[in-house]
Amino acid sequence: MPFIDSKLTVKLDEEKKEKIKQKLGRAVSLLHKGETYLMVGFQENYDLYLGGRKLDKGAYVEVSLYGSASPADYSKMTGEICRILSEEAGIPAECVYVTYHGLQDWGWNGSNF
Repeated sequence: MPFIDSKLTVKLDEEKKEKIKQKLGRAVSLLHKGETYLMVGFQENYDLYLGGRKLDKGAYVEVSLYGSASPADYSKMTGEICRILSEEAGIPAECVYVTYHGLQDWGWNGSNF
């Protein structure tokens, strides 16, 4: 039950969104989760500031998942997210923050797991 929500300073066309979604679908296996229940969201043209300056190209990515993963798995996932955003959106890794939220309560389809 992962949800990857990205706030991006850039605008993505539908083809780029699809490519990022597909790559995140493969990357989520690093957290021992499958793509079957993966939800991905994009908030584009989002104003982000880092170190007191406005970023032309930057991203804040929140990864929420049912349960948790190890710090090593989170580190691998961060690397993959940064690689994907660099390749597909031209966002440098040093302008990407990634946070992880492991949750014990997760609802879907009218009930909770």
